[in-house]
Amino acid sequence: MTPGHGLGIVGAGGFATFLAGATASLPDVTVRSVADVRPEAARRLADAHGARVADSWSDLLADPAADIVVVATTPDSHASIAAAALEAGKHVLVEKPLALDDAEARGLVATVERTGRVLVVDHVLRYNPLLRALGRLRGPLLGPVQRFCFENDASDEDLGPAHWFWDETRSGGIFVEHGVHFFDAAAALMDHPATSVQAVAARRSDGPVDLVSATVTHGDALATHTHSFTHAHRCERQLMRLDCGAAEVRVEGWIPVLAVIDAWTDDSGLQVAEGLPARSDELFHVDGFRLGPGAAVRVSSEPHAAPARARGRGLTQVVPHRVRVELTLGGHDAKPAAYAESVRAAMTDLLARIADGGAPVSGPAEGAAAVAMATAATRSAQHGRAESLAPTPVPAR
Repeated sequence: MTPGHGLGIVGAGGFATFLAGATASLPDVTVRSVADVRPEAARRLADAHGARVADSWSDLLADPAADIVVVATTPDSHASIAAAALEAGKHVLVEKPLALDDAEARGLVATVERTGRVLVVDHVLRYNPLLRALGRLRGPLLGPVQRFCFENDASDEDLGPAHWFWDETRSGGIFVEHGVHFFDAAAALMDHPATSVQAVAARRSDGPVDLVSATVTHGDALATHTHSFTHAHRCERQLMRLDCGAAEVRVEGWIPVLAVIDAWTDDSGLQVAEGLPARSDELFHVDGFRLGPGAAVRVSSEPHAAPARARGRGLTQVVPHRVRVELTLGGHDAKPAAYAESVRAAMTDLLARIADGGAPVSGPAEGAAAVAMATAATRSAQHGRAESLAPTPVPAR
């Protein structure tokens, strides 16, 4: 086998093609084989990267040239293919969701621990520089998140009635197929793990569920997730809002390219904020993510804009200064590049963890926790009652 890592890609649809392109510039990664139930799709992707077409995904797992398996199939087969790949001694990058149910997801956590292989779940928000920057600003400028809100008005323009997305036996439903991204983002940004979820759902007349909403308890904080697949492409809107008490953060797009912080802060917070433009590369740094020329941090401040003392949630705060921080990856036009670079960063994380044996940023525990929240939300909406959430085990590495 040539030096570096060989990819075996299971599934040759849009995401597989996108991932192969996004990771093509990594020096130690080469696509070696492709499998798909549609031979013509497998051939197109394989030919584009000089790879071979495998007769089946089980045939692909026997290929010694592929030490990393990318699972880019419909969600109903993610867990079974990932488990078989781990058992075959392969490392795995699996498209979200990790599995369709909690038991399958926890089983994969156990399989990772037993086999010692590395598994990364493609939760791209964990590899987005804006969300990584918000995590780095916790404490210096942002207090604990006491309210997380995500509103997703998504398009169904390309989702005809026969599309697998609407078949919950294949997709898991909206909370599982799409919501896992944002259950996971909330888990990454909030101080406490999720403990319970209450959800509701609405369906179009004589059609599928296309609008869902869930409220998740994280200690003394709440996260609300609303997803609708009811819009034309041109009418899509997404907004993530973080209420940190004295600070509010608004993040635009499901692939974030702009975040705006409006904060009241103390002397040290003002100093931190005013120094952020000079630290933009450090603030945005994600291994494997190449920032574009439009990435920037812009700050405006109003020192002593109000009396020093204020009270919120029963606590006295000293926050006399107001600051506005704009974090941008280059605006709306940067979205395709930001998506591709986040996927590239996920693969970079996988390669690094193969080398050092550490835990990935988005590993099986994170994937399983998101699936647990998503499936609990689905049950809650079906049965009309809150669902409790148990801690997700973390594999030893």
